[in-house]
Amino acid sequence: MNVSDKSRRRFLSGLGTAGVLAAAAGCDPRAPAARREVRQWDYTADVVVAGSGAAGTSAAIEARAAGAEVLMLERLPKTGGSSAMSGGVCYLGGGTPLQKALGFEDSIEAMRDFMLAAGGLHPAKEKIELYCERSLEHFDWLVAHGVKYVQKFSESKELPFDGSSPYFSGCELAAPWRDIARPAPRGHVPTTAGHTGGRTLMEALLPAAESAGVKTLRGVSAERLVREDDGRIVGLLAQEGERTIAVRARRGVVLACGGFIQNREMLKRYAPELYDCSVPWANAGDMGIGIRMGMGVGAAAIRMHQGFAILPLYPPERTIHGIVVNRAAQRFLPEDSYYAYAGHETAYNQHGVAYLVTDADSSYDDGDFRMPLLAEAASIAALEQAGGFAEGALQQSVAFYNQHAERSVDPLWHKHPKWVTPLAKPPFRLYDLSVRSAFCPAHTFGGLETTVRAEVLDAGGERIPGLYAAGRTSAGMPSAPYIASGVSIGDCSFFGRQAGIHAAKEEVAV
Repeated sequence: MNVSDKSRRRFLSGLGTAGVLAAAAGCDPRAPAARREVRQWDYTADVVVAGSGAAGTSAAIEARAAGAEVLMLERLPKTGGSSAMSGGVCYLGGGTPLQKALGFEDSIEAMRDFMLAAGGLHPAKEKIELYCERSLEHFDWLVAHGVKYVQKFSESKELPFDGSSPYFSGCELAAPWRDIARPAPRGHVPTTAGHTGGRTLMEALLPAAESAGVKTLRGVSAERLVREDDGRIVGLLAQEGERTIAVRARRGVVLACGGFIQNREMLKRYAPELYDCSVPWANAGDMGIGIRMGMGVGAAAIRMHQGFAILPLYPPERTIHGIVVNRAAQRFLPEDSYYAYAGHETAYNQHGVAYLVTDADSSYDDGDFRMPLLAEAASIAALEQAGGFAEGALQQSVAFYNQHAERSVDPLWHKHPKWVTPLAKPPFRLYDLSVRSAFCPAHTFGGLETTVRAEVLDAGGERIPGLYAAGRTSAGMPSAPYIASGVSIGDCSFFGRQAGIHAAKEEVAV
């Protein structure tokens, strides 16, 4: 081994014997190794990037463009991370060439106002403002690195299946956000058929990194940072098969290891609202190891409870004519809002329990696996009884909704008139939207606190020299509720770039 016996024992005690992914489980911060304990380095580069998703790959590309020697580590045999599993949507606006070519007006101000208003309390204002200001440049950067878009607009509320881009990927057209900022389609989907945009995105970025001269090691799991006596991060320890290796970073380490949705223990501690969601939506490597490595050197971890929980009410879009109610049979959102907003409100504010009420014209197709059918009845009164609601509660909610829906009006939640029609045609159906029972993909947003340069901050707000983080290892632009598809990929790729640019500028560690 190339680390001291003392360091090796500490390292292996943290790893256990159940393999790389099992070793990453747990909640505790990963204590760093002291530089003096490392006898020799197995690999050396100017910038070492842990993770090969959109954040890590973008960081590697930019660090290499700045003249740095770059080594990218991927714990799994295949590169691409969770980004390759995503829809590949990047949230871009302000008048991108694609928007202009399709006749859509947008501005940096409108994009910024929407992003600041639609997210949770106290959003990452500086990051959002910088991202919006640089949105057009970021679009050009993606195209320059092989990401292809097509001049075809999709009217679908869901990821287009026909290769279209852009589309309205979030809450832009729903109340109250459509009145806060001028709506524009900002979900930019890489040209692809079906929901494989993430794979298409990474099939562009990964070769771009390779062509630039980035070296990648697969099956190498970053586990602990290496810290100099003065506090600077100068490398990391990793597991390469049965071997513990030491990797030196002359200038900086970028942690881009994903979130922690696959780490059940960590999820239960930090994000209990997401713990019961039925589908952990991420790469198998999203075990929180990057966050724990950062915490081990004193980094602040913030917004750890936040994430998205998606309840795909649509497609088909006819189901939006139905109403979503809670245990008390009360509506609590406009049904035409982005489906991650529906998931958020259910998971975080309704104890994970909700129901969809439809009539014959707004029901799912028979056999749709996503939302279990709880009851079917010839009247709302009978549906109410079958669903176990208090007597009269559901009848009152439906009657109030129908009364105004006759005029295509929703005075309670202001659903767009195009989706407001009376629920009047039997059979009436009650679907289970509970996060445990329904198809409810979830992902985490909390992570290490970083600056707009992707520098990792400690609990006192001071930067940790030599350490950067991006993507879901950091707490970036995405917040709960999640406002639109593409904000996460946009955050990963843009602030991954910032991490690479600034890590490459660090002074060489002696």
